[in-house]
Amino acid sequence: MNPSRVVREEVKRFTDLPNVGPAAARDFEVLGYSEPGQLVGADPLDLYQSLCIATGTRQDPCVLDVFMSVTSFLAGGPPEPWWHFTEKRKQRYGRL
Repeated sequence: MNPSRVVREEVKRFTDLPNVGPAAARDFEVLGYSEPGQLVGADPLDLYQSLCIATGTRQDPCVLDVFMSVTSFLAGGPPEPWWHFTEKRKQRYGRL
C-alpha cells in the first residue's frame, strides 16, 4: 500500500501495511505469518534471509528494504516509502 495512505489503527491485513502488495503479502505467508501483528519485533534481516532459504533463491535486496519499512512502521515509525530504507540497508548490512 502507498505509505501516505496507511492508517496504523486500520492495519488488519498484510496489504494494509506500507509498501506491501500481494507479492510481499505472500512472502510473509511463506514465512509462516498469518497477520501483521505477528511481525512486531521481527528482525528484517532474519525475515529476508529466511525468505531466501524458503524460496531457494536470493531475493532482490529491495525486499529487505520493504521488510525494514514494515518493521519500522510496526515499531511506531512513520509510514515511509521502501526506497527511503535503501541507504540505511546499505549502511547497516553492506552488500548482500
